[in-house]
Amino acid sequence: MSSRRSPVPLPMRDGVAASYLWLPEGQWPDMITFLVERYPQISAAQWQDRMARGDVVNGDGAVLAPDSAYRRGMRIFYYRELERETPIPFQEEILFQDAHLIVVDKPHFLPMTPAGRFVQETLLTRLKKNLDCTELTPIHRLDRETAGVVLFSRQPASRGAYQTLFQRREVHKVYEALAPHLEGRDFPFTYRSRMVEADQFFLMREEAGEANSETIIDVIERRGDMSLYRLQPHTGRKHQLRVHLAALGIPIVNDAFYPLASPCEEDDMSQPLQLLARAIAFVDPLTGEPRRFESRRSL
Repeated sequence: MSSRRSPVPLPMRDGVAASYLWLPEGQWPDMITFLVERYPQISAAQWQDRMARGDVVNGDGAVLAPDSAYRRGMRIFYYRELERETPIPFQEEILFQDAHLIVVDKPHFLPMTPAGRFVQETLLTRLKKNLDCTELTPIHRLDRETAGVVLFSRQPASRGAYQTLFQRREVHKVYEALAPHLEGRDFPFTYRSRMVEADQFFLMREEAGEANSETIIDVIERRGDMSLYRLQPHTGRKHQLRVHLAALGIPIVNDAFYPLASPCEEDDMSQPLQLLARAIAFVDPLTGEPRRFESRRSL
């Protein structure tokens, strides 16, 4: 079977690739009726404007009109657009790049990829625009609230080799976090727990059962009534470090989710989460050489 991908009929625009949707089973009189029902946050007038600009097409690149027939199984392409997007006033820094990898020092508050209320103000979009690299893809991810080192793949041919390193847990990651003192423990120690999705959207929680998450915790230094911790996760569960420290009774400074979710203040960037992806190290699967990259940021 050929590994070549079908061409996308809409080009990347302002660093954002076109989104697509396979039309599901159902009966709708025309395309705009379906689109308004599928995406109620986008008005009929907005869809009409996009279609008039030629920004909604089928897989062959033919422009779709509001009265175009709805056909189950057809794939349509369109651009995500936001009327208003909160500017992120912090800048990423490229630490390293070659033909295969780009290593970036991500600031707090900058999302990794387009989602929800962010499209342009994301690390992936910024890099695609600045580097004119349409194939750029994150190899792993950091939370929007977390700063530090993250890797991107420049080309599909070598992407799998680097992704496999993470799947096999052959990547050594070191984080730093500022949190209250933890008394009564000998450092370093390993914390393990079973983490599952919480009932509340987007959050995680611990439950009884076989552990599926593991973090080595050490103290770097004391800072008044806080400690700077070195965290080395052996597993990569969502929000793992935040959940583990909260469970120990030392939630990370400015964590708005753990141990209790606070009222959302999405545009407040005055109190960044005190969590930093300090360093990442691995043996390069293409060259066999050891690699280590370290953030230039500090908590």
